[in-house]
Amino acid sequence: MPAQQKKVIFCIAGVLSFACALGIAAAIGTQLWIKGKILCKTGALLVNATGPELEKFIGEIRYGLFYGERVRQCGLGGRPFRFSFFPDLLKIIPASIHVSVILFCTVLIVFALVGTGFFMYNAFGNPYETLHGPVGLYLWSFISYLLLGNSWSSDVSCSISGSCSCLIMILFSSEVKIHHLSEKIANYKEGSFIFKTHDEQFQDSFWIILVCSLVHFLNVLLIRLAGFEFPFSKSKESETTTTTGAVDLMY
Repeated sequence: MPAQQKKVIFCIAGVLSFACALGIAAAIGTQLWIKGKILCKTGALLVNATGPELEKFIGEIRYGLFYGERVRQCGLGGRPFRFSFFPDLLKIIPASIHVSVILFCTVLIVFALVGTGFFMYNAFGNPYETLHGPVGLYLWSFISYLLLGNSWSSDVSCSISGSCSCLIMILFSSEVKIHHLSEKIANYKEGSFIFKTHDEQFQDSFWIILVCSLVHFLNVLLIRLAGFEFPFSKSKESETTTTTGAVDLMY
């Protein structure tokens, strides 16, 4: 593939990776991860509410990774209030899973930015021009092979980022569905009323993680499209040829 086309491919991959980093950073700071409806079970049972009357006992809840908002409905109108996970809810939520989700989001941003740097460097960098002479040429060739050559680091960054995205989605889904996170938040400091999840849906910030995961796998395909492979995936024939050529040069 011509060098100009390779630069274009790496530029596209770098822009996509940087967009992922910005999108994830924005998603972490919002409360658009979960939106649901919470039923005041105690109030509905007291008046035996059914049909349209049940709507008076259904409130709303939405939250992200750090804070959220809830509208409490128990037949007397909505009463909104805001809450934060740190430090208020740490005692009632699966804190290890929640902190792991935040940690993997941070790792995902870091590797997305690292991948962006590697993509752009592969597109525009000329490390062999920094040092001149045989020593500089061999030195930068070795560094390029380890860090930049054959787009290996970009590929690894994309793979790690994609894996982190999958882990974030799995951990957060388990926290919400298996550990009933919405119910635990709704019943926080509720003495006489019991709340049950009536409906809940994943919102934009959660799906941004899925989109970023797909983008990172797309970047891996772009690297393959540019004609690069893993440095350890060379065939035995090429290794034999390289070894024979080195022996011939020695003699």
